[in-house]
Amino acid sequence: MPKPARSGQNNRLWAWLGLALVVALLDQFTKVLVLAAFQLGDSTPITSFFNLVRAHNHGAAFSFLAGAGGWQRWFFTGIAVVASVFMVWMLRSHASQKLFSLAISLILGGAIGNVVDRMLHGYVVDFLDFYWGGWHFPAFNLADSAISLGAALLILDEILRVRRGR
Repeated sequence: MPKPARSGQNNRLWAWLGLALVVALLDQFTKVLVLAAFQLGDSTPITSFFNLVRAHNHGAAFSFLAGAGGWQRWFFTGIAVVASVFMVWMLRSHASQKLFSLAISLILGGAIGNVVDRMLHGYVVDFLDFYWGGWHFPAFNLADSAISLGAALLILDEILRVRRGR
C-alpha cells in the first residue's frame, strides 16, 4: 500500500502535468484557428498597438537560426524533448512547491505546444503582433507567452526563496 504522503505527491504531480496539458491544448487550439482564418502574412488590426497575424517561425525565439536550412527543426525539437523530460522530473521532485511547479508547468506546456508545431508543420505558428509606431515586437503565440510567464515566475520563486533564507 502506498504511503499517503507519496500519494499526495503523485496527485500534485498529475495536477501540474494536467496544467501543462491545458496550456499545450489551448496553444494548439488558437493556432488551428489562425491557420484556418489567415494566410501566411495576413494581418488584422485589433487595436492601435496590436494585430492578429499569421507568421511562421522556422527558428527559435526571435527567429534565431530561422534560415539555417532545416536542421534546426530537429535540433530545437530535440532540445525541447530533453528539456521536457527534465521538467517532468523537476515537477516530480518538487510537486509540493506551488510557485516553482506552476512556473515549470507553464514552461512545459509551452514547450510541448511549440514542439507539436515543429513536428506537424516544420515551423512554429505565431500570431500575436504588438507594436508601437513603426516598431513591431516579434510575433509570438500562447506557448511563447506561457514560457515567458513561467520564466518570470521562476525568477520570482528564486527571489522569494533567497529572501526566506535570510
